[in-house]
Amino acid sequence: MSSPQDRVQHYIGQLDAEVSRHATALSKYPALNNLERTTSVPKAYAVIGLVVFYFFLIIFNLGGQLLTNLAGFAIPGYYSMEALFTTTTKDDTQWLTYWVVFAFFTVVESFVNVVYWFPFYFTFKFVFLLWLSLPVFRGADVIFRSFMVPMFGRYFSHSGSTAAGLRGKVDTAGKAE
Repeated sequence: MSSPQDRVQHYIGQLDAEVSRHATALSKYPALNNLERTTSVPKAYAVIGLVVFYFFLIIFNLGGQLLTNLAGFAIPGYYSMEALFTTTTKDDTQWLTYWVVFAFFTVVESFVNVVYWFPFYFTFKFVFLLWLSLPVFRGADVIFRSFMVPMFGRYFSHSGSTAAGLRGKVDTAGKAE
């Protein structure tokens, strides 16, 4: 059986391998390159440190509401802007779905005021928002398909877009005259 020090060294080796694998992706950000040059800290470790610090602030509720809302707007906002500049509509649909689910969650959250009853609320909200927003998980799509479509789908036209439905009604009314 290996000693605890050997296991720690093994995990550090795995972390270093992941860091070197992602270091090239982080090289496209000039601010991280400058930080690495001035502090001699690898940019991947700096990013990991910032993420841990951000999560620490949320766990201890030092600006938890601001930081979770920033995560709920900034990451999806970036990806939404990126999706608007692509030619495919699949990513547009993904981010429109996110914003619908996020808006619904925000409205429900404002009525319930759960923050006062639930310890570490902002920590769970932060993890939930990451799950909703990150394209790897597609959590907004899961919530939309499993909850919102069954609850609210009957109130919306299933025959296509609203514009197409209105256009069809106008054409039908025009032919009747």
